[in-house]
Amino acid sequence: MTDQPAPNRLIDETSPYLLQHAHNPVDWYPWGPEALERARAEDKPILLSIGYAACHWCHVMAHESFEDAETAAQMNERFVCVKVDREERPDLDGIYMDAVQAMTGHGGWPMTVFLTPEGSPFYAGTYYPKVDRPGMPSFRRVLAAVTDAWDRRRDDVRRQGDQVVQVLAAQSDALGGDGDTQLTEDTLRQAFDGLRGAFDPTWGGFGPAPKFPQPMTQEFLLRCHLRGYPQALDMVRVTLDRMAAGGIFDQVGGGFHRYSTDGRWLVPHFEKMLYDNAQLVRLYTHAWQLTGDDRYRRTATRTADYLLRELRHPDGGFYSSQDADSEGVEGRFFVWSFDELAAIAGEPVARSLGATPEGNWEGSNVLWNPHPDEAMEPELAAALPRLFEVRETRVHPATDDKVLAAWNGLAITALAEAARTFDEPRYLDAALSAASFVLDTLTDNGRLLRSWRDGRKGGPAYLDDHACMADACLTLYETTFDLHWLRQARRLATAILELFADPDGNGFYQTGRDAEQLVVRPRELFDNAIPAGSSVAADVLQRLGRLTATPAWEQSGLTALHPVLGVLARAPTGFGHALGAADFALSRVREVAIVGPPQAEETRTLLTKVWSTYQPNRVLAAAPADDRTAQREIPLLADRPTLEGRPTAYVCEHFVCQLPVTDPEALAAQLA
Repeated sequence: MTDQPAPNRLIDETSPYLLQHAHNPVDWYPWGPEALERARAEDKPILLSIGYAACHWCHVMAHESFEDAETAAQMNERFVCVKVDREERPDLDGIYMDAVQAMTGHGGWPMTVFLTPEGSPFYAGTYYPKVDRPGMPSFRRVLAAVTDAWDRRRDDVRRQGDQVVQVLAAQSDALGGDGDTQLTEDTLRQAFDGLRGAFDPTWGGFGPAPKFPQPMTQEFLLRCHLRGYPQALDMVRVTLDRMAAGGIFDQVGGGFHRYSTDGRWLVPHFEKMLYDNAQLVRLYTHAWQLTGDDRYRRTATRTADYLLRELRHPDGGFYSSQDADSEGVEGRFFVWSFDELAAIAGEPVARSLGATPEGNWEGSNVLWNPHPDEAMEPELAAALPRLFEVRETRVHPATDDKVLAAWNGLAITALAEAARTFDEPRYLDAALSAASFVLDTLTDNGRLLRSWRDGRKGGPAYLDDHACMADACLTLYETTFDLHWLRQARRLATAILELFADPDGNGFYQTGRDAEQLVVRPRELFDNAIPAGSSVAADVLQRLGRLTATPAWEQSGLTALHPVLGVLARAPTGFGHALGAADFALSRVREVAIVGPPQAEETRTLLTKVWSTYQPNRVLAAAPADDRTAQREIPLLADRPTLEGRPTAYVCEHFVCQLPVTDPEALAAQLA
């Protein structure tokens, strides 16, 4: 026998987050016509709760309130209650997060929003506790206050909702300023100066705690280094070194946690996200290309190995995340007692990993290595596998095993780059399998879908899904030179223009023209933890346009930047990927054509020279000299003879090329 309540409507969903709430006593609905029609028919407000499976405070609010029978009864009597997985529905998350921020000045998850039956938000917040706290009312008090307002001041409530919707509709149009802003070198310089002013020279990163890795911002700093901006590379190195040595990096199993709760990267929020780790694999790979520092190679490969070990579906796609909690306790899987560490690895190793008998966090020890000692490295290297074996016997955190197109695109791109940079076939095999899985499985009549889990498909894909997968396919082409991947990238780029382009020429919408109509048609402009779809589109359309000699695509990529040109310089941490796309637009882009069989040893030697060089503003094509199909599809390859029958490289700008070379060092000199 069990006291678990009967399942609610969420029991038929596939999202692990929604299924976590399927036995709440709350009469939850998934977002959809049934909930909206009931709200209209009964003239009840909608209580919209948005979160995600790896969210610690989502779990806390669920245990405190959604599993409480009295609270659930209050919710069920006066509201139509709707649960949304923000990762499945980023459009809803984006709209209502903007509303939360507009009404409260801050945001986060769990997100709690009260809507009119038409979907207009009139009151909002994030986590509410079960009992009153200083400055924070209890959830039941909030429910009572909203009920009273709906009963007594309904016209005011509706006016408030309408005003919020008007603000949301105008917000993206206002973001870009007066429309006269031009993209210039000064834009990049001012953005860099802003980052330099916010930089923490001791621990790296930007600003005080909590600290997020911000890989897109770090990527922009690497580009700034190529432009000769002083201190740019030093800022990246301090940050990457501190993160890799910190508790935010899983010293035992590899991979990065979500963020650090302190300014030293010691105590993380312990969830691990696919998108963070994918972007950090790429960032550390680029840092190795630029510096040759083996620490960056080790961090990149340990993180890639974590992805392959923990987040890979047997058929190839990548799961979304791993939880912060296990056995109901945050971080339990990852922390250690000093005695346990000393018994397994010895006291010197325990101390070198920052452990103390009293613990460095809540009586336990988060492992970190803030003061690396070369003399201890052999002992650490021998101890970490033993610690891993012991940790594997613990109860593992739960895995959110849904497959998201956009996040897989980020992982495919990162693994393909790591594969060719470090000559690691396992990573390329994983990238190819994931790309095939997404393009074969997450589709419906040729339309890309957002998600898949356990054989069930999600709804239509968004702009970021198309853009990230187009980027992934282009990267796979530039790694394998299989035209299949270039064609897939072109197909996805065409879909971006057909489904998401603003007909007034002002960038792109987040949702397709075939999507459900919401209170506003959202735009995704800020690069937060995940690059905005518009930022990725700005980059990949420019690159595809340059590689395939399609100026209209290049122009569309520039158009994607128009809504944010007025704010790029003022808020650089919010537009890291967009700044990279802007850097591409302002740079001398290298177009590299290598003529020769891509798998031949001499050709591979030339390709290795290109791949090992950090050049973000470059496109690359390769094919045998007699491959007429490749020459038709990629004009860069046309009319490029080999020298003396040997594989030959051409380095061009706007299809005007330097002298062809066959020697790898001569190629390196031209790339420099």
